[in-house]
Amino acid sequence: MSTATEVGSMTESWSADEKENLPQRYGCRILLEKATMDQLNDKSWPNSAYIVTYRLEGQVYKDLCMGPRTKVFDLYYDKFGRGVIENIDWGYGTVPPKLWGYQSKNKDEKKKR
Repeated sequence: MSTATEVGSMTESWSADEKENLPQRYGCRILLEKATMDQLNDKSWPNSAYIVTYRLEGQVYKDLCMGPRTKVFDLYYDKFGRGVIENIDWGYGTVPPKLWGYQSKNKDEKKKR
């Protein structure tokens, strides 16, 4: 829940420490924060990512976040408080999550028998 001391920090971006701890705490990853529609319309993002629309101090922001929808909601609710989240909707990515960011193995390695 949001307290009076956290209200002043609402416009701050996610810190590197917060981003690093999100997967362990919430099972979520923030892929883009305060993104433009051009960035969000990119098809190279995972198809399981959500666009989170939220309003802070009269400004509307959109983030691209990956994780279970309920955990994404919990993440933003815990960070910004009540009444900030406007919408959580599917992103426009088309890449399966297992293949997103996948790097193939080195083809020079031979299999052992």
